[in-house]
Amino acid sequence: MTKALIVVFDGLQPAQVTERLMPNLAAFASAGVTFANHHAVYPSVTRANASSMVTGRHPGGHGIAANTLLVTEYDSNNPMPALEPQLELLAQKTGQVQLAPTLAEVLAGHGQEYVAIGVGTSGNAYLHNPKAGSLGGATIHPDFALPRPLHDDIVARFGPWPAESRPNTPRMAHAVRVLTEYILPERDPSVALIWSSEPDKSQHDSGVGSDLSDAAVIEADAQFGKILKWLHENGRASQTNVMVVSDHGYSTIGETVNVEKLAREAGFPAGGEPGGVVVANNGGAVLLYSSPWNRETVVNLVEWLMSQPWCGNLTVSERVGCIQGTLPAALVGNEGQRAPDVAMSFRWSPDSNPSGYAGGIFSTGGVPGQGQHGSMGHSELHNILFAGGPDLKDNLVIDVPSGNIDLAPTVLRLLGLPPMEGAEGRALDEALSTGPDPAQVEWVSDLHSTDCPVGDKVYRQQIKLSRVGGTVYVDEGNSSLGFR
Repeated sequence: MTKALIVVFDGLQPAQVTERLMPNLAAFASAGVTFANHHAVYPSVTRANASSMVTGRHPGGHGIAANTLLVTEYDSNNPMPALEPQLELLAQKTGQVQLAPTLAEVLAGHGQEYVAIGVGTSGNAYLHNPKAGSLGGATIHPDFALPRPLHDDIVARFGPWPAESRPNTPRMAHAVRVLTEYILPERDPSVALIWSSEPDKSQHDSGVGSDLSDAAVIEADAQFGKILKWLHENGRASQTNVMVVSDHGYSTIGETVNVEKLAREAGFPAGGEPGGVVVANNGGAVLLYSSPWNRETVVNLVEWLMSQPWCGNLTVSERVGCIQGTLPAALVGNEGQRAPDVAMSFRWSPDSNPSGYAGGIFSTGGVPGQGQHGSMGHSELHNILFAGGPDLKDNLVIDVPSGNIDLAPTVLRLLGLPPMEGAEGRALDEALSTGPDPAQVEWVSDLHSTDCPVGDKVYRQQIKLSRVGGTVYVDEGNSSLGFR
């Protein structure tokens, strides 16, 4: 039986996959399948996308709405960061972290194993297999492991994890060693995943296309080359389907906005107070919650947001109901048990930064010139997916839309296992050697627009979606505020 290996480059943009920066990945992509119309989920942040990769669902379905979110079962008035200590406490309080089964859980039901190793955030690593301690499989991270005793075993065998750095190559090299000396040869799981924190960490520090960003990309590609070399030298290449993906793309910060400070100045008190609003900052997006719940508060909040020069798209949850100028959260896959009352994407620009990479954005943090993501910006929602292996086609570029929600369904198809129950993503059959011609796969795009008067101006927003059957991908969204 063939196996699957998933390699993730955090924050990698398609434009960065060149022979100059990433010769190993560029060659891999050229020989295999390039998904030229691939999508992150919105908000385009890591923990939301990591959960979509392993559940096949949009954030509304899996419940990890963003990197920072309000989970009322955890704390009804304060946002929580989706990091390992808080997620573990959420699991202890509620018995579930994600609201949908993960790939690891599905594999466990078939007596198979999923093992993930990553050097990004603790929350990202934890979300791959929160139930590893009880269901099997494993997650390995510099700070912890699941099952918990595995952390000390890994350190005893491979030594202490290197300190985090920029680029974070020493940690990634250590992870590659654990992957190729322990996970693949000894555990031999049906599915293994390795997550590089680069170029995300370096781009947050210095921007896309900076010298640091380029160095991070070059060094991350070299580590990918080591993985491919190991597969070939150990006879695994002919037995392993490799999928290379990023969680999101990137933009460049033009201006920072302290939305919470401005909201308080506008008269919206903190959560827990009458008329209170909880603000969860997520870089290029902000999630907002009425706490205690009050529709009038949400209506007033939306009206205030529409008047701001930095406000992009506004989607609202079902419980809010219809508010002129907004679009429903369900449209972009964000409706669900933990849906925010309002999700705001910052307004963005397609303009290029000094290094030639498209996408400029407002942000809740950072400084101008640094990299950021989270919004409905085109450069953030369009990321990479390449695939190659014995069960996949060769030398093929596919323009049919695909997304991170398709990763788990496709892996299950490659393993010959039944589809995930309730998955919103689809198996990318057009990439399989036995699959249909991509030209025969039907897909459509549609545009959703709305507007609302704001004083002597008009707030207008649009969201573009692509659809393949019942699977929906968010292409981009933006807004404008102009005179009538």
